[in-house]
Amino acid sequence: MVTGWLIYNRMDANQNSSYINWFLEEAAKQNISLTLIIREEMTFGIINNQRTILVGRKSLHLPDFAVVRTIDTMIQLQLEACGVLCCNSSAISHICNDKALTHHHIKDLGIPMVDTIFQHNKSLPKKSPLPLPCVVKEVSGKGGKQVYFIRNQQEWDKVSKIATNNLIVQSCNVQLGKDLRVFVVGKNIIGAVLRQSNNDFRANYKLGGTATLFKLSNEQASMIQDIIDYFDFDMVGIDFLFDKTGDILFNEIEDVVGSRILSAVTDSNIVKTYISHIIKKLKKRNPIG
Repeated sequence: MVTGWLIYNRMDANQNSSYINWFLEEAAKQNISLTLIIREEMTFGIINNQRTILVGRKSLHLPDFAVVRTIDTMIQLQLEACGVLCCNSSAISHICNDKALTHHHIKDLGIPMVDTIFQHNKSLPKKSPLPLPCVVKEVSGKGGKQVYFIRNQQEWDKVSKIATNNLIVQSCNVQLGKDLRVFVVGKNIIGAVLRQSNNDFRANYKLGGTATLFKLSNEQASMIQDIIDYFDFDMVGIDFLFDKTGDILFNEIEDVVGSRILSAVTDSNIVKTYISHIIKKLKKRNPIG
């Protein structure tokens, strides 16, 4: 039987119990033994000159694959070095959890995006490098957090205190409070959801935004497929902003993407699709019975 680990940190596991149960149930239907592993119970590193992974201070038989639902690239690197297939991979996790690095790669594809400046909070210029208002994001922020709307010089002066490490500064020449999330499994677009908020410049569903199913145009789908074909995704969400004329602009890629909004507007079983994708990837990598 194929075995897998579903890795969460404790807080996220408590907040996402229904999604976890869904994942475990769908895995069982496809004859996969999937085990929830809490990140805080894992110990891994080099012990006696051997790569070691412990759970609850015990050495467990390593799984065929691991779905890593917490942002900690060292987990993927360690598991991959031990022969475990990680979904997403350490390479994807590293890029997608750094907004500056993601923009660096997307630029090579000629995908349109807002003006984006790469900064460090210890070397900020006295004035914003882009016209105010602008948006400042910590490169490791997730779920609309660590994002700051900067309206004036006084707020810009505080950026170095409220933000940490690497940042991106972005133009606000877009339709604020509106974005598009495209759900992707492997090389396929599963669905697209329009998120809108009348109360916040961010449109995140968890922050009170609304969600509706969005039909991609052929041109939009082709652009998104260019991104998909460039990367080796397992499951991600690709986010876009809208310019003032309604054209989409690349925003970011969510590595640990939730599917709550997709479930709210469609009957798509993205977890079932994801597990089928993992099985196919395992068979391609190493034929299994």
